[in-house]
Amino acid sequence: MEEPQLLSTGKVFFSVVIEKYYSKEMLVKEHTLLRIVSGEMKLIMADSSYVLHGGDTILFPRNTLAMITKSPLNGEPYKAASVYFPPEVLRKYYASHPVTPAQEQEIPRIRVLDQHPLLDSLFGSMLPYFTMSEELPADIVTGKVEEAISILRTIDKTADVILSHFEEPGKIDLADFMEKNYMFNMPMEKFSYLTGRSLTTFKRDFKRSFNTTPQKWLTQKRLELAHHQIFEQKRRPSDVYFEVGFENLSHFSFAFKKQFGYNPSNTMLRH
Repeated sequence: MEEPQLLSTGKVFFSVVIEKYYSKEMLVKEHTLLRIVSGEMKLIMADSSYVLHGGDTILFPRNTLAMITKSPLNGEPYKAASVYFPPEVLRKYYASHPVTPAQEQEIPRIRVLDQHPLLDSLFGSMLPYFTMSEELPADIVTGKVEEAISILRTIDKTADVILSHFEEPGKIDLADFMEKNYMFNMPMEKFSYLTGRSLTTFKRDFKRSFNTTPQKWLTQKRLELAHHQIFEQKRRPSDVYFEVGFENLSHFSFAFKKQFGYNPSNTMLRH
């Protein structure tokens, strides 16, 4: 699996080129606007999935959690450009452009935006940045980010729901979150952060909800999902292990045999 060629400028604008298949888990740290130039990107989330191609533009809210696959298509590499929205820029922008969000309005997972000339213009104007060797001036960075915000507010009336939200995650239902997201292989600190808890409180609440430790529960849930996909959906172990939360095939195979008493590659059980 090839590592992407990543270029950045101003710590806000990023470009990536991937010549071969690339897959990893992704936790988006800041609100991000991404334009796919060529190739294909697949997103697998807790309750939805997307297949996106050249010309598609996506707005990711911060703390989006997904399995992401990027690959060439029709002889062209995967290429994409993105804009990160730093919280300090958003706070300054919304201080002078106040909005009144609807009470208890849920933050969307992601927004796949309709094609629009303003988006084409925005990303077209960014391309020269990635050929520069020097850092972009701060005022240009801020101006371009504010332009992106203005464009999003113009073409998508729900954009403010995402962009004006830059607080830390609040305390949410731990059991519900874990049942939906156990297949993502994150440090326990990330699980606790995304549920709005300290690590100590997370472990205490987890024990109260599931009567076991997080690591034991995660391993069992991931193995049960893998077993279903291999023996019921007839998928290969090599195609499954990463998707269910294991880092490598050998560790997965060892844990699987320890749990079920037979190897995941046992074809006799798949007929």
